[in-house]
Amino acid sequence: MTIQEKNFPEGMVPLGTEPFSFKCHPGVSCFTVCCRKVDLILYPYDVIRLKNNLNLSSGDFLNRYARPVQGQNPYFPTLMLRLNDEGTGSCPFLTEQGCSVYDDRPTDCRTYPLERAVDRNPDNRKKNDYYFIVHHDYCKGHKESEEFTVKQWIRNQRLDVYNTYNELWTDMDTFFQSNPWKGEGVGGPGQQVAFMVCYNIDMFRGFCGEHKILERFKITRDRRRGIEKDDFELLKFGFDWLKHINGVQSGLVQK
Repeated sequence: MTIQEKNFPEGMVPLGTEPFSFKCHPGVSCFTVCCRKVDLILYPYDVIRLKNNLNLSSGDFLNRYARPVQGQNPYFPTLMLRLNDEGTGSCPFLTEQGCSVYDDRPTDCRTYPLERAVDRNPDNRKKNDYYFIVHHDYCKGHKESEEFTVKQWIRNQRLDVYNTYNELWTDMDTFFQSNPWKGEGVGGPGQQVAFMVCYNIDMFRGFCGEHKILERFKITRDRRRGIEKDDFELLKFGFDWLKHINGVQSGLVQK
């Protein structure tokens, strides 16, 4: 399906290969305005990047900087960034110089001024990425002369790895919408385990050790080493494990 054939919401026109102008820097008059009174979703990959940047455990990060809310998924909470309590509603990582966690800033901050949509074709299992330019009246970055194509922006902002992990999360969130914990009610043990895997990777690491989870599956030596040492590899394993224990094809094979 071509961009012309695809029906998008009114006013939403996907970018093709044409460039767009944008640059954010301390010299623009709106610098850091977008960091105030912001509703920012945190995805599992974002949480790991941020808690590692801040040298915090997952639990400490969640307690200080995140809050679960009822989002679009009726069976699993959405995690939001907790804004500061000084009445300004600003990001807790905002300083006078700008973002204090810039190298590990969350997905939505990194993607801006673009918005990404993924269209999956159920017939051939292919996905199409569409990017839209987001305009806010207060943002003067659009008036800067520097130009990017979508591909250049993805490379410039190092979005590839974020997109990869967020697609894995989207698959999990879609699975959670099927309510695999039927009968438990909100916050039941199954949901709590899923929340731990998705957002509290340090607790999940301890859980795996205590219950000898890795020893139950046929895992290559290289993958096992990765899971044991790397939070992101553990997250991918956790997604597979959640599918496995809920009877969904995951690629994991028990011994």
